[in-house]
Amino acid sequence: MLKKVLFLSSANGARGQMAEAFLRTLAGDAYEAQSAGSAPRDLHPLAVAVMAERGIDIGDQRSKGVQEFMGSAQFDYLITVCERSEKACPMFPGKGAREYWPFEDPARAEDGGEERLAAFRAVRDQIEVRVRRWLAERRYKPVPGLSHTGAIADL
Repeated sequence: MLKKVLFLSSANGARGQMAEAFLRTLAGDAYEAQSAGSAPRDLHPLAVAVMAERGIDIGDQRSKGVQEFMGSAQFDYLITVCERSEKACPMFPGKGAREYWPFEDPARAEDGGEERLAAFRAVRDQIEVRVRRWLAERRYKPVPGLSHTGAIADL
């Protein structure tokens, strides 16, 4: 049976979107991945750019609010990807195994140039490692073709 996963973040503009895309790409049809935020903002262009570096296009994804799923969706896993210190970090009512994966918000990087791009790359890489580990913990072998440090090849 298809397992449903909801990644929760504050703005749903970067971290949750990247986690959703990695799970969708690595797990194929085994999991249905969604993401949502408590105060959704537009998808961050640097999130799109750094995921493209991995061969994953998230440009068509959209930021969603948690309200969009309340009362209408049940999830097997609820994974929060924002820092505990974030006041807007959402909670989602309902059943489902809850996990907390703290990732810094790369959009908060001080410099608007290379430092911010480096922050997005670092968080992207951390999310990829965590999604791969999560799948391994569930004895799921990721879809072949996506290397840990490279782009998707022949999925």
